[in-house]
Amino acid sequence: MEVIAADRENAGKAAVEVHQLSKNYSLSNSQLGRLRHLFGGHKHGPDGGLWALRDVSFSVARGEAFGIIGTNGSGKSTLLQIIAGILRPTSGSAQVSGRLSALLELGAGFSPEFSGRDNVYLNGSLLGLSREEIDSHFAAIEHFAGIGNFIEQPIKTYSTGMVLRLAFAVAAHVDPEVLIVDEALAVGDIAFRQRCMRKIHELRGRGATILFVSHESSDLKALCERCLWLQNGVVQELGEADEVVAKYLSATFHREAQHVPVTVEAAAGEVSDEPPAMLVADFKRNPGGHRYGDRRASIVGGRLLDSSHRRVEAVTLLEAVTLRFSFRVDAEIAAPIAGFLVRNHRGENIFGSNTARENFPLPSMRAGAANNVDFHWTVPALTAGTYQISLGIADGSLEDFRMCDYIEDAIEMKVMAMGELNAKMDSGTDQAYFQLRCAAVTVHRNVAACIVVNKGGSVV
Repeated sequence: MEVIAADRENAGKAAVEVHQLSKNYSLSNSQLGRLRHLFGGHKHGPDGGLWALRDVSFSVARGEAFGIIGTNGSGKSTLLQIIAGILRPTSGSAQVSGRLSALLELGAGFSPEFSGRDNVYLNGSLLGLSREEIDSHFAAIEHFAGIGNFIEQPIKTYSTGMVLRLAFAVAAHVDPEVLIVDEALAVGDIAFRQRCMRKIHELRGRGATILFVSHESSDLKALCERCLWLQNGVVQELGEADEVVAKYLSATFHREAQHVPVTVEAAAGEVSDEPPAMLVADFKRNPGGHRYGDRRASIVGGRLLDSSHRRVEAVTLLEAVTLRFSFRVDAEIAAPIAGFLVRNHRGENIFGSNTARENFPLPSMRAGAANNVDFHWTVPALTAGTYQISLGIADGSLEDFRMCDYIEDAIEMKVMAMGELNAKMDSGTDQAYFQLRCAAVTVHRNVAACIVVNKGGSVV
């Protein structure tokens, strides 16, 4: 068993090489049992111990961003701690080539009694930097953390978010050749998360190798080329990030579908007094998109409409549009939620909404019902380009729901810039995340019989 720090000069090797890595924890309550386990491996003891990892193998090329995904308790943190040299494996090896900087457990390596400034120097020295090197980086670390005068206060007086800010600032500004980030960004506010993701992309651009663990699948797909899916310490999938994440999400939805759903009392929602619109029965689905859900309801089509209710594929900034999609109910749904999500070309979530968030609770629906849902919104000031709209129908509440049908990248939307906004968009302004409130939501019910086929075969 070994964890090897390889020479930087060996440029031909992978940045990270993991070979048949396994980790077993003793479950014995006695000191003697734990001692036998430590020196004798998993062969000793009445219970055989707990396997956190079993025969995990993969390699990460220099300059690659590599994602690791899995449920809580799947072995992700154990794997990263072994790669970082914090834990020893039971068997196998983990080899790292280059200076490694890790953001693992929040505040790890920080002394609560030391000031933020002192902890920067402590952390930097643990990473192998001289005092002169830390001096040269300190201003950038202090500016990035943005905690003001708290830099001179003890860490024990910091909030969780402030500890994250300082920890990430140190990890990202010590010129790492390999950077490990383990779910720590989840506790940060959205503005700081954006700043961290920009910094990670910047490090990638410089050739740093990134190992990234996150439950935010959109961040993982936007950043990483490849991904490893761990389940109960065993590799389930290893390959292209988009494919691996899709299989992981699909398995998660299927697993959740096996549980008895929470009964949610459906609140009465208003429906349109206008004549029911025709059911939308087509969409130009991205062939690379994926589909999940228990299919108690199925999305049958979707499209973008302009203010004259004509179908459009290209929109302009600040234009009023309607996103309409149709779904068929195949089994009773107590509390339906219909929603959408817009993503950019990198797979990053830009904005989205749903009927529950818009305070438009839908009434319960029986099998056989068919409905159109219209989301009316104004195109925000997005960078010109192509975006994908994902569609979903779920049952439950915002806090606890089951996905009935989710179609990733169901509709393509091209955004065309104009006038001064065009110049601003082309000036290098960063793309941002934000929430968009819909101007209105309309539901047209019982439109199952309204599919009309033109003579040419197209569906309207």
